[in-house]
Amino acid sequence: MSPDTASASAGPLRICVVTETYPPEVNGVARTVERFVRGLAGLGHEVHLIRPRQSDLDDGEDGAGLSTTLCKGIAIPRYPDLRLGIPALGTIGSAWRRKPPDVVHVVTEGPLGAAALIAARRRRIPVSTDFRTNFHLYAAHYGLGWIGRPVAAYLRAFHNSAALTLVPTDQMRRSVEAIGIRNAQVVARGIDTALFHPSRRSRSLRDEWGAGESSPVLLSVGRLAAEKNLELTVAAYRRALAADPSARLVFVGSGPIEAQLRAQCPDAVFAGMRHGADLARHYASADLFVFPSLTETFGNVVIEAMASGLAVLAYDEAAARELIVPGRNGLTVPRDDAKAFADAAFELGTSMSRLRRLGEAARETALRHSWPDVVRRFELRLRALATAATPLAHEGAAGAQPNRPVM
Repeated sequence: MSPDTASASAGPLRICVVTETYPPEVNGVARTVERFVRGLAGLGHEVHLIRPRQSDLDDGEDGAGLSTTLCKGIAIPRYPDLRLGIPALGTIGSAWRRKPPDVVHVVTEGPLGAAALIAARRRRIPVSTDFRTNFHLYAAHYGLGWIGRPVAAYLRAFHNSAALTLVPTDQMRRSVEAIGIRNAQVVARGIDTALFHPSRRSRSLRDEWGAGESSPVLLSVGRLAAEKNLELTVAAYRRALAADPSARLVFVGSGPIEAQLRAQCPDAVFAGMRHGADLARHYASADLFVFPSLTETFGNVVIEAMASGLAVLAYDEAAARELIVPGRNGLTVPRDDAKAFADAAFELGTSMSRLRRLGEAARETALRHSWPDVVRRFELRLRALATAATPLAHEGAAGAQPNRPVM
């Protein structure tokens, strides 16, 4: 049965979602996973969330259609606010003995996710995974390029232990296939167009930034980390200043290279972490979203910026490739062409009227990517997997066993 034609009215499923990141953690994966979890519960499914406990005050959340099991977690080096789950096979097994799920979806490739894959296989529960982070590409940004190949091998073994791997774009499907991951299917990302809205633009916030109404404000949102290529954001800002000396640069987020960026660009605004409506206000109060990352599987911040009415400057990768028509609703440049990226910032910085036209068109594009439609597509894939005659469909005709994830 095709996942796009499977009936969504065949009754509720018991779905277990296993993830090592979830709100109150602040990152694109956590926010997106919460959307899927709540969306599935809203469709009438019984969703069981397994994740690390993030603090002593974290009691999880149970409610209509949603129950939570918390596991022990440890802080990730350089990211003390993020937790890595431990391989809680006992906890997972106990939960599934009480109420076995129809299907398991594993979001993250850490120890908790690997344990869930092993537990699901032992019980012959069909399981899918997400490929959300290009960990094998991150290594080069930390002087550890040699580790990229073993990390890619681990990711290949991890995802090939599942029947299905979900990716956000067709480009990413081709990328994961290139490192040997089988049975990848596309489920895109959605956007809350009511939260991220141009009407949240704030004159008082722009005043705090030292920006006049005609001053182009460049915005960066996300972790201040080496893999985000933020030195190019600073270079783009310098080029924008050459076009208009009133230009401003705002960083929203925190991370291990914040001190380095402050030293490189002391005239930038560092707004720290922002959430909810406050985050949306920061988006809408800028004019140009600058996103030079080359390690994204999607880049939720791109569609958040577009929904907020911002022109986006990005490499022709991930979400930008899927969503931006260059010159119509944003601007993209070829991968790794840093000069073209900075030159584009100069070009865009010369015309506020052009920025506004691009931003208006970007908003129109974002309106076509509602969360309810995206969650429904996710649900259909889970249902097709749960009802398949052979749950581990990627096993060959001879019943070859896929690689087991390395713990």
